[in-house]
Amino acid sequence: MGRKCQITGKKANNAMAISHSHRRTKRLQHINLQWKRVWWAEGNRWVKLRLSTTAIKTLERKGIHAMAKKAGIDLNKF
Repeated sequence: MGRKCQITGKKANNAMAISHSHRRTKRLQHINLQWKRVWWAEGNRWVKLRLSTTAIKTLERKGIHAMAKKAGIDLNKF
């Protein structure tokens, strides 16, 4: 599994690291991923997902069922 949010699909961003002398080298800006156990009421069980912190904040407002349905994810597999 790569470094990718399972709900939103967010992944690393290509960027440049700029030194003091202004030399530019390629680098990656990784997203803030966390393992999170979420209670899934429809399935009556816990689901463990790897989510970005913005997805966790949105999850608290919308709920796991609505976000998984929008992303096209089957929660029975997790």
